Amino acid sequence: MIDNPRILGESVLVISAEFDRWTDTDGVPARDRLDVLGLDATGRLVVVELKRGTADRDVHLQAITYAALVSRFDLDTLAQAHRDFLAGRGQALDLDACRQLLLDHVDGDWSPELLQRPRQVIIAADFPKQVTHTVVWLSEMNLDIDLVQVGLWRVERNLVAGFTKVYPTPEVEEFTLAPARVEAKAAAKKLEERSRARNAVHVLVDAGLLPDGARLLLTPRHGATEAIREAIADWVSKDASRATATWSNNTAKPLTWGADGKPYSPTGLAEHIFTAVTAREADGIQGTTWWDVDTDHVPDSVDPDEWATLAGADLASLAKRLRGTGKDWTSLHTLLEAVPPGRWTTYGDVATAIGSHAVPVGTHLATCHACPNPWRVLNAAGRVSPGFRWADPTRTDTPAGILAAEGVRFDGDTAAREARLPLDELQHFLGG
Repeated sequence: MIDNPRILGESVLVISAEFDRWTDTDGVPARDRLDVLGLDATGRLVVVELKRGTADRDVHLQAITYAALVSRFDLDTLAQAHRDFLAGRGQALDLDACRQLLLDHVDGDWSPELLQRPRQVIIAADFPKQVTHTVVWLSEMNLDIDLVQVGLWRVERNLVAGFTKVYPTPEVEEFTLAPARVEAKAAAKKLEERSRARNAVHVLVDAGLLPDGARLLLTPRHGATEAIREAIADWVSKDASRATATWSNNTAKPLTWGADGKPYSPTGLAEHIFTAVTAREADGIQGTTWWDVDTDHVPDSVDPDEWATLAGADLASLAKRLRGTGKDWTSLHTLLEAVPPGRWTTYGDVATAIGSHAVPVGTHLATCHACPNPWRVLNAAGRVSPGFRWADPTRTDTPAGILAAEGVRFDGDTAAREARLPLDELQHFLGG
């Protein structure tokens, strides 16, 4: 669990394991040990209870008790616990460094309100009905508890553990629990907005859509009234650097603000700007809607025509478009291997065939040494992209030259349309 914290959810930092440094109200140390204590990127604690076999009938009561105890922890308490945990694993960090590590892990400002609402995860080989029935009811009462079933198999000489979230399922979260959470306190609303923004960043990074250094433009939307947007525009007019940020493929803080050169999450920077202009705390901003791709600044590795298709798109809408897309380029390699000599295709058609977008396809081709036949991919106009780069910088031949040698006829710098592979033929290469 400690080595693979993604089992507990996206971006969970393990703060401590087998934690027992609490005392009862009479000052007597408690004997109970919390199996794992984590912190997710939204700023909420994750309380983990582990059972080697079938869970006890009262396992949920243990988890609730631990959640109640840690809900009173503050930043200093958590930093101390994390320092002790790291020291036990041979990593020496002082208290200030641990405190900063926790602050940096959280997407946005540190929120004591969110700390008071720990998420609970119970992991066991199986769960009695008493546990599942109770957890369902507690979830409907807006207490956040996940049940994760673990299975163990021997594969040749290796032991393989598999984890399956048995409750809540995505359908339950969307149609049963989500309405109740919408009606919860402001802290739950803040958590929901941060989680949504966090997920959008993960989708974009996983898809590889935006190259490092891509420029973004500030366009306030969600959570800002028309009057506030006008105030922000006036504030930006006094310093143009306030309106820009550059992207890096870092899931924690992918934006570097032009005004101060510091890294932020999209929501963290939106909240920072909101507060700077209004002098009050932001309430439930979805910061990924505030940042649009600046298509006037084309990254070196990207085809300008494909980059132009991102005009007017904010990070949230791009993530929605790319949800489910990842960086497994196996299908791309299979596809390019199947494109025969004397034929060519486009970034857009390749992206459609493999379920990606033309921009990350082009970026990958420029950096991948394993991609077969990258010269057979042209832009939508049938030309070699101005952003084309050989992964091997020592190569001096040109894609157009290779294509011509393979029999593709060119009219100036444009490849003959009859040599272009239709999309359905590309999809056939992948069995589609």
